[in-house]
Formats: sequence, structure tokens, C-alpha cells
Amino acid sequence: MAGRGPAPKDPSKRRRRNATEPQTVITPDDELRGPELPAGVLGEEDGVPVEWHPMTQLWWDSWRTSPLAQTFMETDWLFLIDTALMHHTMWAKGRWEFASEVRLRAAKFGATPEDRARLKLKVDDPTNGPQRPAQAPAGVTDITSRRARLTG
Repeated sequence: MAGRGPAPKDPSKRRRRNATEPQTVITPDDELRGPELPAGVLGEEDGVPVEWHPMTQLWWDSWRTSPLAQTFMETDWLFLIDTALMHHTMWAKGRWEFASEVRLRAAKFGATPEDRARLKLKVDDPTNGPQRPAQAPAGVTDITSRRARLTG
């Protein structure tokens, strides 16, 4: 009797393949997509329409110019408008309890590198080619010549 435990099973009959799903690669095209933030939805103060908070406008424009916006459908933009209302409330009124919901909603669209990895999305930067090796500054020798001098 050799070994311990049962004999290994035939790998061709495994139930789980654990194959990795391919990533979706998105190439930036610098196009502005999606609607403008809607006017008049924030109500009025003293008869003057409330404007969107500058941070919310910046947040919205970052989504509109994001390479990920190439994949957004109309329902995605409507969901993001609802999220923008929470974002505005968070910044304009200091209601920071909305921050966790905004984070969760933004994660569905790949807001952070971790979110994009989970969604199997990769934003390809066509300007980044293979990195060139760094050039040694003048007067600096390579490590092999230093080792040769030290070891004699």
C-alpha cells in the first residue's frame, strides 16, 4: 500500500474548470458622452434655481469623458443622474451618510482600479508603449564593473 489517502482523480473529469474570463479592453477616444446634468431638478431658493455643486459637476464630467462611458446605455445614465443627486446632497448639504451609497453605485460602473478588476474591464492607454530602459547618467558605471573592482 503506497501513499496516503485516495488516488488522485482524473483531471479531465473535473467539474470545475476555473477558467479565467477574458477582460474587456476599452480604448480611450476623448469623446464627450451622456447628457448634461438636468437643470431645475434641485428646486429653488428665494426664487432662484439651485445650481449643481461644483464637485458634482466635476464628478459628472469625469464620467462623461471616461473611456468607460463608451459602454453606458440610457438606463446607466439615468442611474448615474440619481447618484449625482446624492452626490450633490453630500457636498452641498454636508450629508456624508450618502457617501457609502455613492461609492457603491459608482463601483457598479468601475470607478476605481479595484472595481474595474472585479468587472474585468481594462482601460488601454494607446500612448503607453513598452517602457524604455532608463539611461544611466553620465559618470555612472554598471554594477558588474563595481562588483569586479570590489571582489578583485
